[in-house]
Formats: sequence, C-alpha cells, structure tokens
Amino acid sequence: MPFTKYSKWNGVDWESLSLEDLMDRLSEFLLDSGFDDPYFMYRNEQDNSLESLREAMRRALLEDGLLSEEELQQFYDEQGNLKMEAMNELLDRLLERMVEEGYIKVDQQASGTPQETQVTAKGGKTGKPQEAAAKFEVTDKGLDFLGYKTLKELVASLGKSSFGRHDTNHLATDIEASEAAKRYEFGDVLNLDVSATLKSAIGREGLGVPINLEYADLMVHQAEYKSSCATVLMLDCSHSMILYGEDRFTPAKRVALALTHLIRTQYPGDSLRVVLFHDSAEEIPISQVGRVQVGPYHTNTREGLRLARRILMSQRKDMKQIIMITDGKPSAMTMADGRIYKNSMGLDPTIIQETFKEVADCRRNGIMINTFMLADDYYLVEFIKKVTEICRGKAYFTTTMTLGQYILMDYMRRQTKKIY
Repeated sequence: MPFTKYSKWNGVDWESLSLEDLMDRLSEFLLDSGFDDPYFMYRNEQDNSLESLREAMRRALLEDGLLSEEELQQFYDEQGNLKMEAMNELLDRLLERMVEEGYIKVDQQASGTPQETQVTAKGGKTGKPQEAAAKFEVTDKGLDFLGYKTLKELVASLGKSSFGRHDTNHLATDIEASEAAKRYEFGDVLNLDVSATLKSAIGREGLGVPINLEYADLMVHQAEYKSSCATVLMLDCSHSMILYGEDRFTPAKRVALALTHLIRTQYPGDSLRVVLFHDSAEEIPISQVGRVQVGPYHTNTREGLRLARRILMSQRKDMKQIIMITDGKPSAMTMADGRIYKNSMGLDPTIIQETFKEVADCRRNGIMINTFMLADDYYLVEFIKKVTEICRGKAYFTTTMTLGQYILMDYMRRQTKKIY
C-alpha cells in the first residue's frame, strides 16, 4: 500500500527546483582542474567531500539565481541572518534527488563511523550524525549531461548549424537521395530508383506487359558520400594551464565532453580518443575526462603526437586528425632509453627538432593536426606556425571564451584554409 509523506511548508517547492539548472551552475566546481589551489602539493584529486559539494550548492542557490526573491526571503530572518536549519534541509533533499536521479554517487565507505553529535556554533548539540568525511563522485550520466549542456551553449553561440556527417566532393549510394540515379553495382545500397529502372527496361524492350527486368536495368539513387573521421583530442595538462591568473584546463575539459556528446549523437561513424600530454603522454578513457587535473608537469608535445599517431593508424577511417589544445611550447621529450629530457628555458633546439620530425611523420601518414592555442607569446606562435606549415593543418589562436566555438566550427565545417 503506497504512503504519502507530508512535511511542513517552508515557502520553497524543492521538488520543482531543476536539477539540470543546478548541475549547470555547479559545472565549474564539478570539473575543477586545480585552479583554486594550484600550489597545494600539486594535489592529484579534487576536493570531492560532501561538505564541499554542499557549500557549492549553497552558493548556487543563494547567489546564482536558482531561487526567486520570494523564495530567498524564506531563508533569512528579520535581521537578515541565514536560517541554517532550513538551508541544510533543502540541501539534504537536493543531494538525495541528485543521487536518486543518477547525477552523483556517494561513497558510503569513505564516511567511516559518523560522529554521534554535531556541535553547533553556540556550543549546543543537534543530535544529528555528522558525516563530513563522506565523498561523492560525478557519475557518467552527470558528465554526459555537462557535455550536453556545453554543446547546447556552443551551438547556440554559433547560430544556425546543420548537424550531420562530414560532406565530401564524392558521390555514393545511400538512403537519402540527392543526385541523379546510377546503374546498380555489387556492393551499392539497394535503394532502387523505380522510375529510372522501369524507363531502362522499357527503353530496351518497348512498352508491354509484363515488363521484363534484367540486372542491367537496375538503377539506384545516389547521395553525397559521407566520410567518417577518427579524431584524437590532445589535452595539455602541464602546470601552465592553471597559472597566470587563468584556468585554461577546465574549458578544455568542457569542450572535450561537448565533442564527445556531438560525435555520439550526430556522427555515429566517427571515433574520438583522448590523450593527455605532460612530462610524458597517456591515453585516458573518455569517461575520465571530467575528472582529470593538471600537475607539476612540463610539455612533452612530441610524445603526445607520437601516441596520437599510433592510435589513429589503428583506425580504419577516411579522415584522421589530431586536435591539440595547448598553451605552452615543447619543454620535454622522451629519450630512446626512456628518460625524460626537460628544458623550460626558451625553445630547446633538440626538443623542437624531434617534435617537428613527429609532425612530419603525422603528415606522411595522412593525419592532419589542428592546433588550438590558449597563449600568444612570440616563441609559441612561431613554433605553431611551423607545425602548421609542415602538416598543412590549421592553427587557431583563441581564448578560453572562444575555444569551444572554434573547435566545433572546425569539426563540423571541415574547412581547409589556414587561420592565423
């Protein structure tokens, strides 16, 4: 027998609050790259305690317009002080909804044994168990939603865009007809052009009943040939990506999530792999992109390109490309014996020469390199210009505000001109 729970009305319909809007407001916190604390032991994990999440949610509710003025008034007394009990109750209910709907999951084991009571600011005890050590993790559904929201915002900023597969100058047989019919050949999509087929048979034998169809009479529709593309997204996670007063890595992660959502929903024949490059390079699962942080690393561009090239050579796609997002010049390379040579002073001739060799190898293997720069110092610009010249790719000198727009425009339009 179902039961209905009743609770005291506190002026806020918490069930009507949009979790999607709340997740959108929390995106910077959930995709934290270490920018808020760049020097604290170069931590490898973000602060994912429930207490930090509750604080981020409280700021979103009170400062980011999720609550109306009338609803906000319910959380303040006559003296303008925040009613912590009412706010905590709302946060608890929202956390429960986020877990139930699969946006986050809570690690109960991390909470340990809760303290018996929670001491208030005035020295009193609430009698409510405290689990300040409990941890949370954003689920794959939560990360996918953040990618969807980012993609929606970026597409809206581009204006009218027609999603679809990548256009080429070639023709092929397909379900959606757009060109003149052609004679059927073995292996074509059997999308018969009935009118052209009958016309061919009548022209051969004349008008009569029954019409005798032969193999040579079969005519099929033609459509524009749609190619598939294999893409490796190279993300620079060296320490410079969160220095100089700007978080450059979090926008890069948001674009990666958006690109993943775009490919899965609009370009199902394409593939996307993600490579992090720093002192060395490694491939990471797409599901882990939102959880990656920067570290105390140099920039081993050559090793990142080498790994990306190996990945792309294993893909059977018509087009192969590398999308490289970086803000620093190459400052490291992996030696033949596995040791990592580092030099962050200017452009080291040895590192640059080896990096150019890897760029040339990419070109010989038919791989285009499109570079998206988040910095504009002289040495870096000259390096990127040379990379673009060697691989005949494109270079975009952009900012964190326009990074996503440039990448999506490039991916969907497939332009071939250089942009400096």
